[in-house]
Amino acid sequence: MPKARRRRQPSPHATHQARQRTDQPLTSEVATDLVANPKLARRQERAQARKAKQARKSLIQYGAITALMGGLVAVLLSLVLGPKLGLAAAGGIVCLALSYKYPRQAIYAFIFYIPFSGTVVYALGGSGILQLAKDAIFFPALLRVALFCRKTRQPLIIPPAIKTPLMALVALATLTILVVNGSQQLAAEGGEIPILIGVLGLKVLLGYVLLIPCIYYLLRDREDVYRLLRTQVVVILICCGLGFIQFLMLRTGICQGTVGEGADLFKASLEARCFVGGSLLYSPEQGQIRLPGTFNAPWQWGWFLISSGFFAFGTAFSDRSVVWRGVGLVTLAAVGVMTVVSGQRIALALVPVTILSLLILTGQIANLKRFLPIGLGLALILGLFMTQNPAVVNERWASFQARWAAAPPHEFIVQQFQWALQQQEGILGRGVGRATNAARIFGQTELVETYHPKLLYEIGPLGLLATLALYLTLTVATFKAYRAIQDPDLKGYGASMWVFVLFISLFPYYYPLDVEPVNVYYWLAAGIVLKLPEIDQRERLQQQLEAGHASQPLTKRQQKQLKQQQKTVVFE
Repeated sequence: MPKARRRRQPSPHATHQARQRTDQPLTSEVATDLVANPKLARRQERAQARKAKQARKSLIQYGAITALMGGLVAVLLSLVLGPKLGLAAAGGIVCLALSYKYPRQAIYAFIFYIPFSGTVVYALGGSGILQLAKDAIFFPALLRVALFCRKTRQPLIIPPAIKTPLMALVALATLTILVVNGSQQLAAEGGEIPILIGVLGLKVLLGYVLLIPCIYYLLRDREDVYRLLRTQVVVILICCGLGFIQFLMLRTGICQGTVGEGADLFKASLEARCFVGGSLLYSPEQGQIRLPGTFNAPWQWGWFLISSGFFAFGTAFSDRSVVWRGVGLVTLAAVGVMTVVSGQRIALALVPVTILSLLILTGQIANLKRFLPIGLGLALILGLFMTQNPAVVNERWASFQARWAAAPPHEFIVQQFQWALQQQEGILGRGVGRATNAARIFGQTELVETYHPKLLYEIGPLGLLATLALYLTLTVATFKAYRAIQDPDLKGYGASMWVFVLFISLFPYYYPLDVEPVNVYYWLAAGIVLKLPEIDQRERLQQQLEAGHASQPLTKRQQKQLKQQQKTVVFE
């Protein structure tokens, strides 16, 4: 009998390339065909290469047409409205067009632009139109994702558990705008526009909640997750470097710092702006240093440092690459250094607390193999900085103690709640946006320095309860998602993101969800952790199929997993 011809097997690389970047998971039939037929694997690999080449060609053509149209608009509007407005309008048109066409890249650009937005805005003159540039990137991409969900019948609100509290909050806020802000509009004087105060207040409250489905549908696999989080760490490191240069320029006298008399020496101002960012306070003789880093104002920079600790921690402990874990460690150290030199008392208090909480809640403190090198390295870097700059460290610690003694946070929160309760005139509150700092351009707003009393003041007790229900439901959903991850690296990242969602959801002091970057990073972290279980499940199933089990009948559990995977479509 003639010998049976031996079937040649494709290389693992070819099999991987053949299934790379596919919208659907690798089913048993596809896996069997790829293993059995090397020609099919090579054919799919060539198809992927042709698709990538066509995508690059399409990008160049679309970009050229968009740039040409933007240039024509810039020339026409420059003749009518002036060069600055003409260029701004052209830039807006280009952003809108490109963001709609390429939503994945637009969402990434939106996330990475947030830390630099203050620097860009004030470097170009501080126009109010430029403040909206980030939304010109985000909302067209969101529209494209929403149309994708409608076309493929995918849910837009993710996770489904938040749908009820989210709809309740939107309904209460809308009712408050119509009844409370509407009645104020009828009696408005002096150019106030209470309706627009309400609209902007609602946008600040829930403007980026739909970043969750954007991240959920745009992340395709493990590589996308690593790329996003590694780039985020690089952005944090760059911002910390720019912030440190700002500090050195002020300290060496290259920048003048805060000048004036009396109260002017205790207020951040744009006149003192230095190198990057916006409003700045630098009066070391008065013990007053509040640096904005790359943001508009010092308090935004403080919350950027706090939130950056979570992202840097995830990379330092959970990245699969030793090099990137080292980058995460350096970034974590940079966050610690900038926490001290920037004069942000809330960051000085919370960054160490959040890092310790992450070690405990993520279980990394028990992972001695990774914890000891990273912990010792971080302690060494921070220890060297503290010994080289003892005066700076002592000054910041003294400032923190003085602030705590003057207004203990727990007493301050109680006082704010009492004040908000006394201000109630009805069950719907005093009007959406009436305590939102960003809405003051349309009328008078109150300064409420804690988040939950602010919500109580604006939308009343029912609105406060609906908001708490939304945040707590999202916290529970992200916790369940994190617990469902089996891969240790992905689970480490998921744990860091979940702890961030938990921390911001329950934090009672100040109003981080009203200001950049937390109003973006909160929903970003939720979207990432909600997507990780699906990526983990898909990869484990593909590994089982590629290991030689593709020719065997699937178990009932594997069949169920395949059906669940096939229900979810990712955006191309």
